[in-house]
Amino acid sequence: MGLFDKFENADVRALIEEYPLAWVCAGPAGAVEASLLPLVGIYDGDGQLVELIGHLMRSNPLHGALVSDPRATILFKGPDAYISPEHAGIRNWGPTWNYAQIKIGADVEIDDALTEYSLGVLIEAMEAHRELPWAVEELGARYEGMLQRIIGFRATVTSLSGKFKLGQDEKSETFASIMGSLPHEATLSWMLRFNKGRE
Repeated sequence: MGLFDKFENADVRALIEEYPLAWVCAGPAGAVEASLLPLVGIYDGDGQLVELIGHLMRSNPLHGALVSDPRATILFKGPDAYISPEHAGIRNWGPTWNYAQIKIGADVEIDDALTEYSLGVLIEAMEAHRELPWAVEELGARYEGMLQRIIGFRATVTSLSGKFKLGQDEKSETFASIMGSLPHEATLSWMLRFNKGRE
């Protein structure tokens, strides 16, 4: 396992919660259907991701692909930033890119019975911290019509890998220079997360 492949369950959860819009990909090679969908993670008692809950339009070609073959690859992308030698403070240093990503293999169960549940968990996740959280009841009669056009799903995790390239390999002085000059707050925050204990 490489330096950038090491991460904890809490890192997976934080990335999914901060960046819930993921590519969901399905279908045979050469005919893959893919769509960006917001997903909510479900975790076991140890904090390990076990499921992702989502929904999609019935008219989305991904729906048909998942009905034909319920296996999917799900890709989450976290913060990223180009790191110039200027940020490193070293002219003969090679530029690089810092980023965080998770790749998940999953078996997808599409079910009408999951539609309202999937909407409920997504709205709760997105609205819970707002001063005046929105609720589906505010849609009124439009809600029933909307339910007819979408369908919920549960993606059971079968594999998970990630790469968190966030400056772990940099010398302390180079890391400090990047932290002091890079204008990307989200990337800096994740760099700190993966470099605890640096002077």
